[in-house]
Amino acid sequence: MNKTELIDAIAADAGISKAAAKKALESVLGNVSKTLKKGGRVSLVGFGSWSVSKRSAREGRNPQTGATIKIAAKNVVKFKAGAELSDAVN
Repeated sequence: MNKTELIDAIAADAGISKAAAKKALESVLGNVSKTLKKGGRVSLVGFGSWSVSKRSAREGRNPQTGATIKIAAKNVVKFKAGAELSDAVN
């Protein structure tokens, strides 16, 4: 499912226009992004939680040449599925 299909599904399930569904989805995603950018955590009970973790700098290898390269440190987003989501998938 892509973003357009998700907007269509939200609009159909909630009985609202596609424009309203798009605004709602963009608001949710924007607020999740803002919170994670600040280093916060977003939890939706039953669905899952997003958090930010720091990945330290490390050395890697270029697979074509075998040369050692330096990989910079960066922040990564982690998602942990909630119990209800895990049960629904299994």
